Amino acid sequence: MILSHKYEDYRQQIREFALSEIAPHARRLDQQQVFPYEHIPKLNELGLLGMVVPREYGGTFTDTLTYAIAVEEISRVCGSTGIILAAHNSLCTYPIYVFGTKEQREKYLPPICGGGELGSFGLTEPGAGSDAAGTKTTAIKKGDKWIINGTKCFITNASVGTTFITTAVTDKSKGAKGITAFILKRNLPGFNIGKKENKMGLRGSDTAFLHFDNVEIPDSDRLGPEGGGFKEFMITLDGGRISIGALGLGLAQGALDCALEYARASEEGGQPVADRQDIQFKLADISMQIEAARNFVYEAALAKDSGMKFTRLSAMAKLYASEAGHYASYWAMQILGDEGYTERYPVERIYRDVKLCEIGEGTSEIQRLVISRELLKGTS
Repeated sequence: MILSHKYEDYRQQIREFALSEIAPHARRLDQQQVFPYEHIPKLNELGLLGMVVPREYGGTFTDTLTYAIAVEEISRVCGSTGIILAAHNSLCTYPIYVFGTKEQREKYLPPICGGGELGSFGLTEPGAGSDAAGTKTTAIKKGDKWIINGTKCFITNASVGTTFITTAVTDKSKGAKGITAFILKRNLPGFNIGKKENKMGLRGSDTAFLHFDNVEIPDSDRLGPEGGGFKEFMITLDGGRISIGALGLGLAQGALDCALEYARASEEGGQPVADRQDIQFKLADISMQIEAARNFVYEAALAKDSGMKFTRLSAMAKLYASEAGHYASYWAMQILGDEGYTERYPVERIYRDVKLCEIGEGTSEIQRLVISRELLKGTS
């Protein structure tokens, strides 16, 4: 897809920032499993923490395509920083802006959109991953307050976030229509951050459990109507899948960058690696996969910005870009051979990082279900 100079100039701006400020730390973040606290003020200064929220609430409000390019270019050098950015914007600031009241927007958005704080999204539970309607966390209303009990798992930005959105069952008899969304601050009594996960990839991002033990919040912190939580989160995930597609796309491009660097600089048996036809063919295949993924992600972003229904397109973008990322990193490792299996090149890290894209925010299998259901319904 050919973009205007506005988008390409923005890409170059983020690319230069990513190479100078993010890339030098990516290996250390992965090896030591440390959160990149030093990156957050810099991301905030560039306006990357408020990309889906208008300026009146502290954001920098850009279109979805611009946002996707930002996630893509950051992820190209560091998947951990890319997922932090994607989860913060798509899964926390966006639903507060879209489903929140004016008072909620004014209270909760400025600190996390321009104040340098981070947001988090609590949906997944033990035993309720792909089946989001299987939520077991409960919220019982007592007067004008809600009492929340339960556990969430695999939550990005859990230990570092200050503002959280979560779902809980408020009427068990109504199934998915009995699930409600809430906004919480991290310092509430009974709200505890649990075990930090030791992950295969994206090891610089924070992933942990959330525990709610009689957490009391006012009804004014309910996000949307009672029973509207499941619908709100499905809408949120439609947009979030574009950002995960951008994450996978960036990782795929990073893998190709590694393969090209190696092929151009290395020799085998006195012959430049880049002169081998089998290597050239595989580089061409990787490049085609990436370009197709980029078109999927950008088309979904443009559809969202135009007001079109984009459920199918976002699922396709996430699915294709995730699997393209796996393809690119797998074959980049093959091109590098034993070098690819070491930490001398970032491709082994990319290979581990990209797997999350085939699992988080709906597995590849769930994306295929979403796509097929939309096709059978005759929707776009």
